[in-house]
Amino acid sequence: MELPSMDLMIKYGTNALIALVIIIIGFWISGIVFRMVSGLSKKHAHLDDTLFNFLGSLAKYAVLAFTVLMVLGRFGIETTSIVALIGAAGLAIGLALQGTLSNLAAGVMLIMFRPFKVGDFVDGGGVFGNVKAISLFTTEFETFDHQHIIVPNSKLWGDNLTNHSHHAVRGVDMTFGVAYSADLDLARKTIMQVLADHPHVLADPAPFVEVETLNSSSVDFIVRPFCNGEHYFDVRYSVPEQVKRALDKAGVEIPFPHTKVIMEK
Repeated sequence: MELPSMDLMIKYGTNALIALVIIIIGFWISGIVFRMVSGLSKKHAHLDDTLFNFLGSLAKYAVLAFTVLMVLGRFGIETTSIVALIGAAGLAIGLALQGTLSNLAAGVMLIMFRPFKVGDFVDGGGVFGNVKAISLFTTEFETFDHQHIIVPNSKLWGDNLTNHSHHAVRGVDMTFGVAYSADLDLARKTIMQVLADHPHVLADPAPFVEVETLNSSSVDFIVRPFCNGEHYFDVRYSVPEQVKRALDKAGVEIPFPHTKVIMEK
């Protein structure tokens, strides 16, 4: 059996040593790149940790992939075909995971542009509730009846989205109808008094109470009190009952649908 020559052993030994150095340097640089990219979110409060950790991981693995190609090149392995193979495999994986990738892209956009944040009350993706967590692929909600719902980010980013917590002060739109025979000034005064007595209705901005529509059987008032965002639902669901009781007490008739039947002999 013919033993390898000394020159060949030196050649492969040198290549192996250089490859080892390349690997060590590649891992060192990838760690530095990861820390640099992910560390950007630590320096700027408006940047999201989740997004920049993900981008840091992408940069790290890109450096490691380049390192592997350099090592293969040291041993005379043609890397062009490997790159083409990786590209074809990446395309196939991308097509297979296009739904997942769309959620990823939407997650990046949600984290970058921040249409809502954890703790906000959001109506989107067919869900209305409190945002508990935002990840790159999904957003977690807790509804008012304590359901834990996970929504793909693509549904949130690709549809209309209402953030009920965006503004500190909210207007609460309600409509109340009174009879055509009712005293409109008395009705307005009664509704305004209910709003003035409510503990969560703000005096500034002032509540808005005006006639909106003349319906077939009622005169409809548009009523818009303002409150702090955290009291929105308390105002929305407590004022109608209080207005009903106050109008009854003031003798203001509230019409309701009825049918008049005339019988002839």
